[in-house]
Amino acid sequence: MWIKTELAESAKAGQFICIYPHSESTLLPRPISICETDTQKGQLRIVYRVAGKGTKEFSLYRPGDGIEILGNLGNGFPIHRAEGKRVFLMGGGIGIPPMLQLAKSLKEDGKAESVAVIAGYRNGQLFLKGDMEKYAQVYVATEDGSAGTKGNVMDAIAAEGLEADMIMACGPMPMLRAVKQYAQEKGMEAYISLEERMACGVGACLGCVCRTKEKDAHSHVNNARICTDGPVFDAKTVDI
Repeated sequence: MWIKTELAESAKAGQFICIYPHSESTLLPRPISICETDTQKGQLRIVYRVAGKGTKEFSLYRPGDGIEILGNLGNGFPIHRAEGKRVFLMGGGIGIPPMLQLAKSLKEDGKAESVAVIAGYRNGQLFLKGDMEKYAQVYVATEDGSAGTKGNVMDAIAAEGLEADMIMACGPMPMLRAVKQYAQEKGMEAYISLEERMACGVGACLGCVCRTKEKDAHSHVNNARICTDGPVFDAKTVDI
């Protein structure tokens, strides 16, 4: 879904927006990562899975319909850290969409030595693969072996003999744990985007906290708010 909004001008790869359903029976907004931006047209793109009443409503929207959104939210990926480095962009499942804008931004920045996307899918429905190939080399893993390497993103790295200096990743928690462990073993920088159920999206409700190594200045405990302190974290700073 493309959304015409002034937010497209300032959106960063890895940030997200909250969309408010029209239905009065659905109170809370739905947080959805930004997949791509088009600053010339003043539009941003989201890709989502229909998983409940809110996203079902979104799937019924038509061109010209008005929607209420809150954004841009979160910190985004640290693109400046990629300068002179070989970078893996690793996405799994619904964590794949943010990799498109990230690959696009890194190509526009032009300072990374190389960029490779490793995308993990359930089956051969390789959504966004063609879009990502405009900006980076794309390697695929599928759980059923119908395309690319059979297995997960870590299996694809091993099968293809890939190497990098830095990882930026978004996906399910088991994948992010594997990414963190791999980065630690290889002595690599790793930045991971955490996904969690959110209520307010602005850090007030503390409903989306994660465990951290350092104490949070807001709550004075070893927690961070994913919606405001994240969703992107240096993998070394969070317990997952």
